[in-house]
Amino acid sequence: MPEKLMNVTLLTGFLLMGFPDDQVLQRLYAAFFSLVYLEALMGNLLIITLTTIDQHLQTPMYFLLKNLSLIDICYISVTVPKSIMNYLTNSHSISFVGCASQVFLVIVFAGTEFALLLVMSYDRYVAICCPLHYEAIMNRGICVQMVTASWFSGCVYGSIHVAGTFSVHFCDSNIVHQFFCDIPSLLTLACSGEQILEYVFIIVSCCFAFVCFSFMVASYVYIVSTVLRIPSSQGRFKTFSTCMPHLTVVTLFLSSGFIAYLGLNSKSPSSLNFFMPVLYSLLPPSLNPVIYSLRNRDMKAALGKIFL
Repeated sequence: MPEKLMNVTLLTGFLLMGFPDDQVLQRLYAAFFSLVYLEALMGNLLIITLTTIDQHLQTPMYFLLKNLSLIDICYISVTVPKSIMNYLTNSHSISFVGCASQVFLVIVFAGTEFALLLVMSYDRYVAICCPLHYEAIMNRGICVQMVTASWFSGCVYGSIHVAGTFSVHFCDSNIVHQFFCDIPSLLTLACSGEQILEYVFIIVSCCFAFVCFSFMVASYVYIVSTVLRIPSSQGRFKTFSTCMPHLTVVTLFLSSGFIAYLGLNSKSPSSLNFFMPVLYSLLPPSLNPVIYSLRNRDMKAALGKIFL
């Protein structure tokens, strides 16, 4: 027991050992991470630029999309550059404060993105189900307030989880079998029985997320029922196509997060444990620009103006 207490007292950092020991695989992972990060950075910056300079993209939907792209840049920048730098410098260490900051920022941006996706579903509901009142309901002031509330909820969410995660003592080891500090990996290092508080926070968060998801589902039920009442098939397709990018992004974001956090994190490294966080940390920020660019006629038109 004294030795274990001493280990807890002297713990000042962690070792991120997510990459495999094989040098060839490490190079492949580092190259893959670099390409994905550059694609996410360029794609989201392009959306921010287009929705800022193009006069036809000054609607509430594109204002929310601009903020989503900003969040995605921040979200992927918290974890991926550090993991690439660790490989290039052959250093796997991260300080205790740095690890806590990663946990906090990842949860802040993920929580903010989820809240913003909820706001975007409400925007689509108002646009399709209440088109005559759309400009009055989704005015600039309301949009700014909704985005601010999304950021605030993300900050609260991050503060709660970083407090719950780092209120425990780490007894077993300081080796995190992941390429960044994520909550499931850190909880496997905690002393037995001390993870209860964070588990309670996770359960409460899941319940709250389910309530928010129910609102999203309800909004799309109303949207579908409204679309089905449109007489022409072309009108139905055109109206519903404005929702497809958002619906795809919501499905990608939630499914990747649920798969990762419902998976069992073991204390020993495995390909599955490494792959699951890749789902929710790399896929949404890198694929969101592609989804919105390919499925959106206005975005493609704005992009065409730049190259003409």
